[in-house]
Parts: sequence; C-alpha cells; structure tokens
Amino acid sequence: MDEFEQAYRRTLGADAGETETDTAASVLAALGEQWDAAAVATAARVLGECERRGWAPVDLVRMAGRELTARHQRLAAALADGGGVAAFARTERLDRFTAATVLVELLSSYGRLPAIPTAIPRAAAPVGESGKVLGRIRALLAKAESTGFPEEAEALSAKAQQLMARHRVDETLLRGEGAAGGPGFRRIGVDRPYEGAKALLLDAVASANRCEAVWSSDFGFSTVVGHDSDLEAVELLYTSLLVQADRALTGGPSRRRDYRESFLIAYASRIRERLSAAADEEVAARRDSPGLLPALAAQDLAVRTATRRLFPATTTSRLKGRDAEGWRRGESAANDARL
Repeated sequence: MDEFEQAYRRTLGADAGETETDTAASVLAALGEQWDAAAVATAARVLGECERRGWAPVDLVRMAGRELTARHQRLAAALADGGGVAAFARTERLDRFTAATVLVELLSSYGRLPAIPTAIPRAAAPVGESGKVLGRIRALLAKAESTGFPEEAEALSAKAQQLMARHRVDETLLRGEGAAGGPGFRRIGVDRPYEGAKALLLDAVASANRCEAVWSSDFGFSTVVGHDSDLEAVELLYTSLLVQADRALTGGPSRRRDYRESFLIAYASRIRERLSAAADEEVAARRDSPGLLPALAAQDLAVRTATRRLFPATTTSRLKGRDAEGWRRGESAANDARL
C-alpha cells in the first residue's frame, strides 16, 4: 500500500477529521508528476470495494451529489467513466491540492458506505419485442409532457397507459406460471426535498405494476423488485408523474413546506388509486385468458419472495399531510395527471 493510500485509509478512522483529510491531500499533491496515477489507482481500488459491497457506479455518483457538493459529483462521474483527477482539475480550474482534497473527501465518503443487497442481479433493460413496446411508451410519454395542447396530451398519455397495461398482461401470459429467470431489481433515486412523499409515489407506481419498492431513506433511493419490463415501466411512469407533480407545484399558491409536502402525499395517494384501478380493469378484461390468474399469482409470489430475501427486516412509517389546501390541490393534480 503506497503512502497516499495509507494516508487516505487514516481518514476512515472513527475520530478522523479535517486534519487527516488535509494530510492525505498534501501527500497526494506532493507526488509531483505521479500524483494523477496514484489518485486513479487508489480510486479504482475504492470503487472496486464499493462494487463488492453492492454499490454500482450510478449509485455512487448519486450519493456524491446527495452527501457532498456538485463538484464532488462531477468528480464521481469522471471516475465512473474512467477519467483521471488531473483532467478533472484542469476542467474545474483547481490547483493540485484543492483537487486532491475533493478526491479525498469523495473517497472517504465512499469508504464509509455499508454493504447493500446484491442477492439477485440488477435487471437488464428489456430487449426484443418488449424493448420495442417500451420504446413506444417512452415516446408517447415524452410527447404528452411536451405538447401545449391538453387534448393531445391526454390522448397520448391514454395510449401510453393502454400499452403499459396490455403489455404487462401479455408478458405475464408469455412467462406463464413457471417463469424462468425470476425477478430482478433496480435502484431508483428519490431526491430531496420531500423524499418521503416521493418514495410514496414510487411505491404506488411499483405496486400497480406488480413490483415491490423498499425505500432506503439514508441513501436516497428505493429498491424496486420485479420483472424486467415491469421495472422499466415503473421508472418511466414514476419519472413522468414526478415531472407533472413538480409542474403543478410550481404554479401553486404556496411555497410553505407543509403545503408542498401535503400536496405530494395526497398526489401519491390518489395516483395509487388511479393506477390500481387501471391495472385491475386490464386484468378483468383478460381474466378468461387461459393461465392468466395462476401466472399473476406466481409472479406476485416470486416478487414477494425476492423482496424478503433482499430485505428480511423492514419497517413501516406514516406520512401525515398537515395542510388541507395542499392536500386538496394534490388530489386535484393527481386527477389531472396524464398516466
């Protein structure tokens, strides 16, 4: 272990502080022409340790922005893409010691991250016919969000919702009761502020798509467990609904925290009702299809089993809306939301 890595490891001590950080940065900056190679080598080892503890590069970049600064997040993205620290310093116009300090602070935050579940693989993006359908859904939602004509947006969103529900049932029938491969999982960021209400919205979308979501409040993400195409649909729809909620909040009458949080809680609750009703209608329309109901039951059991294996101990928390006007407007916005 070289001198810089030894200095970096000392920043992970329980009583470590600014002194240890400054010392490690000074050691790295003093290496002269070798400083970038030493920085990249240590960063690669730390990233490898994080990966073995379950942290994917995209998770690390998100955590850098959540716990540190935008500059740390830019360095995290550069390291994830295989870039060097010297190039980052030039881009950011930083002297060597300052860039070294940013690196040490970033790696120290990584070094303290605990192990997270990796019992089942991350689900890959759907391919083939499934990928084509989801591509059409993605395009429809994008058009619905961008058009300035409400009637056109409603028609586009209704078509996207119809495709989602139909494709989900078709996929279930194709997989059958003894589906091979089983569910996977995807981590979806839940950003500040009002993370609890946003996690509630993601849970509503996941539930309607026959997935389960577990929110990790300390790390700013939810782990959604389900089959590949369902996970893709969850992320697409959650992102679209969050954009629409943010737009409705921006035009709202108040910036009070209680108002905005109550708005989002009510929005998530009403969206859950709408999505669940839409999913139930599609199943009811196809319930006579041979093997559909047993296949759905088997799929739900597989998802529940995988979730319990990943998260054997979970807790339930309550969210309370404290602003009546925010609640009313949140329900209204959910009624108007384009699914």
